Formats: sequence, structure tokens, C-alpha cells
Amino acid sequence: MHIHYFQHVPFEGLASIADWIAQGEHPTSHTRWYDEAPDTTGLKDAELLIIMGGTMGVYEQDIHPWLLTEINLIREAIARGQKILGICLGSQLLAHALGANVYPHTQPEIGWFPIDFTFQGQAAPLENVLPHRLNTFHFHGDTFDVPAGATRFAASAACSNQAFIYGDRIIGLQFHMEMNSAAILEILRCSGAAFEHSAPFVQSPEKIEQYLHLANENNQTMFRLLDYLAGL
Repeated sequence: MHIHYFQHVPFEGLASIADWIAQGEHPTSHTRWYDEAPDTTGLKDAELLIIMGGTMGVYEQDIHPWLLTEINLIREAIARGQKILGICLGSQLLAHALGANVYPHTQPEIGWFPIDFTFQGQAAPLENVLPHRLNTFHFHGDTFDVPAGATRFAASAACSNQAFIYGDRIIGLQFHMEMNSAAILEILRCSGAAFEHSAPFVQSPEKIEQYLHLANENNQTMFRLLDYLAGL
């Protein structure tokens, strides 16, 4: 299965998704939006588009004008019927492309916090893929409204809109099941300013590192979701 992925910052790559891709020997192409000349070759022929996270907001198109280009490409991918997985910023871009609002949340959510999954409507098939509760990694300050025609299927104490599914193969996840230990340590190294002020749902880097062992369960859950998207 040909996979194309969008990457927004150097320190938020595929992480454990790269292991899943390697195991399945899936060909990949990518667009790195931080490159001087982002390459979108391969996107139209991809069977799955994966949209990764980043530090920018969907509403910062004046600062990052390429965001508008990316949003239009996501809309075209939706119109073509491609499978899409958006993670963190990727979920927000996907929600925006589907017509929903994206905006700063009332509070940031950074660290290991549980989410509860529900499996009604379009999310019903995911009951065989995801657990009912998962302690997962978060690193976001923005949130999205659920797009019209989509089904919300995850929530946390800090953020009620954690995931949505549109149709049966377009999924947005606000949280980071894909991040392995190395990816979490890297985002902590690159995001020191996020910990300058205390907040109810912001854990210290030291506490986050204490729970790195949870990454393995999250990665295995991500693999099952990718299998579902791939039709395996």
C-alpha cells in the first residue's frame, strides 16, 4: 500500500508508524512542509495519507502560508476518496478541511492522561480495534469541533473532542499513540517553553519520562488502527 505523509516540523516524524511501514514493506513518499520547496510528488497516487503533528496552529496561515496549500491538498485527497489519518495538528487540519472550527483550547494537555473510547455510529467497527480506555500521550494546546457528518469517538478529562471518524477510513486523533520513547524524549527536548507555566493537565518532563513504558501499548494499538485503515 503506497503511503504518503505530511510532516510539519523535524522533531515530529512517523515514530512507530515507520516500524509498521517497514514490517509491511509499504512504499512511501512524503511532503516536509518545513523544506524550502516541499515536494508533493506521490500524494495523488497514495492509498493512505498520514498527516503528522506540529507546533503551529491551523489558524496561523499568515505566519505559515503553506498551511493553505496543505489544507487544499487534504480537501482534494478527501474528494478522491483516499484513506486519511490525521494526528494532533494533523487531526486539526483534517477537521478544518472538513469544515469544522479549530481554535486554542481553554487549557493545554501535555503528558500521560487516559482517554475513553466510544463505538457508536461510524465508529462501531473500531470496537474490534481499540480498547475502551487507554492511557496515552498528549501534547496540544488547540482543539477542534467535530466536523459535520463525522462521529466523535474519544474524550479525555481535559478535552472532549479527542478523535473523530468520517466515513469509514478518514480518522483524526488529537493524541499521540504513534510516539515511541525516542519520539517523546525528542519532543520534550525541543519544547521546553511548553513547561514554563504550570497547568492542571500539564505534567513535568520528569513525570512524563517516568511513564515512557506506556508507549509500547500505545504503539501496538496504533498498529491495529493502521491495519484497520489498510484493510488487513
